[in-house]
Amino acid sequence: MSVKIPSKFTFGIDVDGGLDLDIPTSYRIDIPTDFTMRVKELAPIEIRPIDLSLRIKEIPAIRGHLPLNYKVGFRLFGREIACVSLCGQGQFITEPYVPYPCEPRPQRLTRPDPVDPVPVG
Repeated sequence: MSVKIPSKFTFGIDVDGGLDLDIPTSYRIDIPTDFTMRVKELAPIEIRPIDLSLRIKEIPAIRGHLPLNYKVGFRLFGREIACVSLCGQGQFITEPYVPYPCEPRPQRLTRPDPVDPVPVG
């Protein structure tokens, strides 16, 4: 592929007598399109065995949250006919459970003390 530039430019400027400039250009830019690449020599590859041991001493104490959004429904020709949408958040806890301040805490149900019967009369 080569790009050709015109070989002659003519500029005409009128300055009380005229001025003509002829600038010859014969520049050619060649871009090679055929490249050859090769590997002369490769060093030998040596694979050694690796002794790797990984152990978990203790499961880390975390609270993991899993956002959920399920949508089950019926569609006909791309239009929704009926749909049930379930969304919320699942949680897995691997730490001793202590509720956050904003979480509801279960209350003990207490029975009212029995009232002593009052003798009438």
